[in-house]
Amino acid sequence: MITQDSIEALKARLDIVDVVGSYIELKRAGSSFKAPCPFHDEKSPSFVVNPTRQKYHCFGCGAGGDSISFVMEYEKLTYPEAIEKLAASVNFTLHYTDGGAQKKRSNLLETLNEWYQKLLEQNKTAQEYLHERGIYASSVERFGIGYAPASAETLRFLEQRRLPSAEAIEQGAIGKGDDGRLFARFIERITFPIHSPGGAIVGFGGRTITGHQAKYVNSSQSAIFNKSRLLYAYHLAREAIYRRREIIVTEGYLDVVMLHQAGFTHAVATLGTALTAEHLPLLRKGEPKVFLAYDGDKAGRAAAFKASKLLSASGFDGGVVLFEGGLDPADMVKNAQTEALNTLLHRPIPFIEFVIAEMIGSYDLQDPKAKESALHEGIGFLKTLTPLLQEEYRPYLASKLGVSPSLIRLGNTQNTAAKPISLSSHEDTEELSFVKTILEYPHITDSILDFLDVSMFRHHAPEFEAAIRAEPNNPRLNALMMNNSIRVFEGDTGVKKALLTFLENHYTRELKKINTQNTISFDQKSYLIRQLRDKIARLKKGELVPLG
Repeated sequence: MITQDSIEALKARLDIVDVVGSYIELKRAGSSFKAPCPFHDEKSPSFVVNPTRQKYHCFGCGAGGDSISFVMEYEKLTYPEAIEKLAASVNFTLHYTDGGAQKKRSNLLETLNEWYQKLLEQNKTAQEYLHERGIYASSVERFGIGYAPASAETLRFLEQRRLPSAEAIEQGAIGKGDDGRLFARFIERITFPIHSPGGAIVGFGGRTITGHQAKYVNSSQSAIFNKSRLLYAYHLAREAIYRRREIIVTEGYLDVVMLHQAGFTHAVATLGTALTAEHLPLLRKGEPKVFLAYDGDKAGRAAAFKASKLLSASGFDGGVVLFEGGLDPADMVKNAQTEALNTLLHRPIPFIEFVIAEMIGSYDLQDPKAKESALHEGIGFLKTLTPLLQEEYRPYLASKLGVSPSLIRLGNTQNTAAKPISLSSHEDTEELSFVKTILEYPHITDSILDFLDVSMFRHHAPEFEAAIRAEPNNPRLNALMMNNSIRVFEGDTGVKKALLTFLENHYTRELKKINTQNTISFDQKSYLIRQLRDKIARLKKGELVPLG
């Protein structure tokens, strides 16, 4: 049981604006903050957070309380679970009572990181790699960069330190195979500790130096690690972000390290994933301008396009900086091109202009039909903006297309960012979650297609097919990516669990259909029923059933 003194001390450490703002977007309203209530559907914000009283209250549904009660309600946690999650986020050590004796929660990730840092000092290959990339020793220390050894060494270290394996699994430091054997998640990699905005280590990123198939890996999803909500080095950049009212978002850990080294201490990075709606509450803090510093290759432009649509529809100010010729921010700092880098970062392409240019650039405007499609897509994008911005950018879109502004008919000029475009008359959130997961993590497409095909989708087959074909300008997919109510399945475990449920439901429906079929022979019907029952039984045991 957690001691009351610990709970009171933790409450004194927490700021409710930071806590609530890590889950939902808050906008200042006088001395308080407002947002649409996360606990019931509403169009006008009636959810108020009061930093003076450290309380929240919804005038619509009556929900209210402090930081702990918010996390309990939002995450559906028990009181002790919410306290432990908040304590972990601010690196606070709780005290427990157990028959009168006190015990402390182990600082497992901090202990592991200290060991990784010592191992880096002994590994010449890792040191040479960092030196070749231009990273100073002072940066290695500031960012806590380390080195993870072979799996057996990590397991032995945890055992020697008597660090509980259950907690190590829970926090993503180690995993357990299907055969029950434990393994370290970071093997022969340079490690980058990842912190919560409050400064607590919540996971790691790892870069291989011995040729592992995956160049970068991150900690697995856990109660304290959600890569769609975290930004690398935000805890170090926070002061500069608030002071400068600017934030640079890059694609890589080394870009951030080198940018800080060159004085751009307001730089952060996403954790190997695209910028998502879940990042927006953190980006909103301090109301900075957002600058996307991405590679100028095809993948970088696609990522910048997607992020720019999200940020412009959400009302962010800022722009895109693309690095051409195979260079990235880290390379420019290493090559002593700091002045050129500074010039680039101060000449971003505004989000809306970048989106329109990329959108139009994907069509052959010499083809009248293609030009018409570009017009419709451009109008669709403008409708995600506020009425004022729609009117301001009508002439810009028209000029890019080479048409009269009178053709840009926007109709109802309500801002649709708050109300995502309807994808179909019947919205199946489970199907849409598979589509969104493929869009967020395209590398898992092949593995999902081992078990699913388009015929299994009753309501969203067009979206599933478009996601598989990776259509970057598909309006249905763009609407889905801006629909915050559709979740993404996180990690291998999340995807497997979702597949098991989806497939069991699908094959159960198929079984009912076969049972009522009168147009096939008895033998064929019996054979199909046996097959379907076998598949359902295997799925219930946790075994994924391939197609065929």
